[in-house]
Amino acid sequence: MSQSARQGHDVLAVLWDMDGVLVESAQFHYQAWKRIWADELGIELSEHDFRKNFGQRNDTIIRDMLGDNVPAETIERLGTQKEIYYREAVKGNVRPLPGALELLKALRADGFCCAMSSAAPRANVELILSELDAYSLFDALVTYEDVTRGKPDPQVYLLAAERVNVPPMRCLVLEDAVAGVEGAKRAGMACIAVTSTHPRESLTRADLVVDSLTEVTPDIIRRLIVGR
Repeated sequence: MSQSARQGHDVLAVLWDMDGVLVESAQFHYQAWKRIWADELGIELSEHDFRKNFGQRNDTIIRDMLGDNVPAETIERLGTQKEIYYREAVKGNVRPLPGALELLKALRADGFCCAMSSAAPRANVELILSELDAYSLFDALVTYEDVTRGKPDPQVYLLAAERVNVPPMRCLVLEDAVAGVEGAKRAGMACIAVTSTHPRESLTRADLVVDSLTEVTPDIIRRLIVGR
């Protein structure tokens, strides 16, 4: 983890989602959830049902599938096992999305703070960053265990901004999901959405929508933050 000394009101920060922004790991999540529903409940999970909740917290996904009255111990058991399956699938197989690592390194070289703001469990985030050799490029991590409310609630972004000591108005969020974009706007932050998991027309709340992070530079991010 980077020990940046640049924090302050003159610093800009970029808050990264992980799945669909830094890496494309949707297929590994889908494999894990399919295995859970089939093995535990005899349910065949369609890709449509998977996609509509992708990026949400596990407890939200499980309640959406099984109802609001599902016992807490069932949520904990299913969520824990799903993440075990996910990490088994990811190890040795994950790759960064085009332009992601290049942008991350360029931002660091240009003086930006960077924080991870993910709904994923910390073990997943640390595994991905280790696989990409990118752990040291982030000033802070905010993960599932750190928050009590999932996106589109802005809690994950506001906590990340607090941890890097940068005001929300001087932060930009990189997201791929509709709920994530909405959460960024509720946090009072600029947002760039990547069309890696959702169609462009569903992401129009973002300040900029791109097909790939190869289209994004530190100067573009700076203009979006300070030009509001």
